[in-house]
Amino acid sequence: MSDLPANSTLNTPPSLSFDTSSAVPIPLFAVSVAVLITSLFAPQTMVVPIAASFRLAPTAGRIIATMPLLGYSAGLFFLVPLADRWENRCLVLRMVGAAIVASGLVMAAPNVAALLAALFLLGAACSAIQVLVPLAAHMSRPEQVGRTIGDVMSGLMIGILLARPLASFLTDLYGWRSFYACVAASLVALSGLMALRLPKRQPRQTASYRALVASMGRLLSTQPVLRQRALTAAIVAATFNFFWTSVAFILTAAPLHLSQRQVALFALVGAGGAVVTPLVGRWADRGWGSRLTSASHLTVIAGFGLAALGALGPPALRLLLLGLGALMIDAGVTGDQTVGRHAINQLDPEQRGRINGLFAGLFFIGGAVGSAASGLVWAAGGWPGVCAGGALLGGLALVVHLRRGSAGGDGARSCMPVSC
Repeated sequence: MSDLPANSTLNTPPSLSFDTSSAVPIPLFAVSVAVLITSLFAPQTMVVPIAASFRLAPTAGRIIATMPLLGYSAGLFFLVPLADRWENRCLVLRMVGAAIVASGLVMAAPNVAALLAALFLLGAACSAIQVLVPLAAHMSRPEQVGRTIGDVMSGLMIGILLARPLASFLTDLYGWRSFYACVAASLVALSGLMALRLPKRQPRQTASYRALVASMGRLLSTQPVLRQRALTAAIVAATFNFFWTSVAFILTAAPLHLSQRQVALFALVGAGGAVVTPLVGRWADRGWGSRLTSASHLTVIAGFGLAALGALGPPALRLLLLGLGALMIDAGVTGDQTVGRHAINQLDPEQRGRINGLFAGLFFIGGAVGSAASGLVWAAGGWPGVCAGGALLGGLALVVHLRRGSAGGDGARSCMPVSC
């Protein structure tokens, strides 16, 4: 079954000016998106020390973790569309430069107002991720788009999963400002490599910026592949945050009694789920996207089943089951994300910036809903309720995917031989 509409094309259209002479610098793309994404999630583990340094109550300090995500969401809808109009390398370098400046402003923030403003700007600048991913797809041969996206997405997912433990370790050793110093230094080094290795890509889009932003709603309504893939991505993003927002409670409670540093080490286990991403990308190139999507959702459901059993038995067994559950949930989420990215980047290349911005924006909205809902479910049903809710969400994603497939829609009736 294919995710491609009948009139889609796998070739870069002549309307795009693009240098295809260079091979895709996949390690550069992967490391770049990994470093950028850490700035969005790291504040979640630094809320207490940051709030203490500004004499805020920890509960009031929650806005600190929210500001980068708000900025990122704004960047997805108001900066990423520029990728369909501006020369892409120049746009990426400007956004990374802004992220460097914003990191320095966060590190040197003298008061709460300056800190929140700098965190918002940093989040917005980090939306450069959604310019880099479609740019990598543009640079790839048509038959290797999935492989490239899978390799780049592995960096993205590893960055998400390592952000919290890395921030915890640096904060514990040198204070929370040291994290932003490391981010700024890393981005300075990466920007130099980007200036040398990224090719120029000049879209020949003549629409105004206002028209580009306004067109995003039309894209969502007229692109069924984007709509369906964004919906399942949002649902699995909710499952991801359902688990990771709540698992610390059971890890730090009796009988496990893990310290914050041990919780950070546990988070490293989940990073192992990202190893499937390059494989999923390669398999998607073979036309296995629909089966991989179903397998990803089933893996999420099974992961929550194992995690539920993590509330039973001796401590060592509980920790093992929770770790295996985390690994499976993260693998399922990254699998759905990778296949979804492969599908949407097969759509109109001239609109890839906006398409990727919409996909990522809805993914983050789903994650935010999952975080909020997990607290309510935990209060009502504890860990069993969280696991049941996560499994139900995984089942919902599977039903949405299978209903779309059985109905034909953008799948069966428009299947192209290369992707079936």
